[in-house]
Amino acid sequence: MSTVQARGPGRVNLIGEHTDYNGGLALPFAIDRGVTVTAEPAGGKEIHAEAHDLGETDSFLLDCPGKARGWRAFVRGMVAELTGAGYGLRPCRLRIEGDLDQGAGLSSSAALEAALCLALLATAGEAEPADRRELAKLCSRVENGWVGAQTGLLDQLASLCSEPGHALRIDFATLDLQPVPLDLGDWTLVTIDSGTVHEHAGSGYNERRAECRQACERLGIASLRDATIADVERLPEPLDRRARHVITENERVDEMTRALAAHDLQAVAALLDASHASLRDDYDSSTPEVERTIDQAGAAGARMVGGGFGGAVLALLRPGVVRPPGALAVVPGPPAALV
Repeated sequence: MSTVQARGPGRVNLIGEHTDYNGGLALPFAIDRGVTVTAEPAGGKEIHAEAHDLGETDSFLLDCPGKARGWRAFVRGMVAELTGAGYGLRPCRLRIEGDLDQGAGLSSSAALEAALCLALLATAGEAEPADRRELAKLCSRVENGWVGAQTGLLDQLASLCSEPGHALRIDFATLDLQPVPLDLGDWTLVTIDSGTVHEHAGSGYNERRAECRQACERLGIASLRDATIADVERLPEPLDRRARHVITENERVDEMTRALAAHDLQAVAALLDASHASLRDDYDSSTPEVERTIDQAGAAGARMVGGGFGGAVLALLRPGVVRPPGALAVVPGPPAALV
């Protein structure tokens, strides 16, 4: 088997934040920035990995990856999960590089997972499963079990299953995937770095997941997808606000789908603002830097992305509005693939 390359895209979540692990709805899309993994077959019994952008390396036995931290946890976890799933991996050299800022809330983690997964399978001559939802679940196990971030499937599904020119409506209760055309005309979606780094495993993300589980336990339901606004009044602070965000955010996903179908970009902007207000006030996941970034964006509508606690802001700019300094225009691109 010759050298192969796989590209995993980052993603922007148009709307539907903190709903994935609550059995809810979301509307993400892959972008044209991401992570590339080059894999070259090697002799011996080891995996050799190089994080080119960091100038760091790692080596470990293929059949005994062991635990690690940082980017190494993704590589070792992916090898272990693919092996555990019955794929016959082979020793190889991996080179990891990308153009997606870590901690910006654009899912560099899922981009890395998707690229690693496809590159390792291709190097071993293994065919990926027909349904990429299975790969998304495997990637999520890496992040949950090896990296220590209790994320849902949103990022992995967006990176692996998106379509160019479309957002991807995901129903996390059924894993139904529905492409939604994303045509903004002369309007522009941009991401703006708030200047504060977002990191799932070290932020309030896991705490919010625990609070949502507590809310479900008190209500006697399996997930907040089954909750109603009337249920919110039965919950103590802050569980009531956490549940209210999830319930109303699911409603906003369907409203956004309708607004895009009607090409009502004023409604799209208003929904972005409403999502941010809910994340800020009910989910307590904003930061002063994020708020300042939104205030200075000059946007028709804007919200934090990537789960909050720092990272990037997504802003919708009207025609003719000058992009803020450092803003990155984002459009829906292709899914992870061999290149």
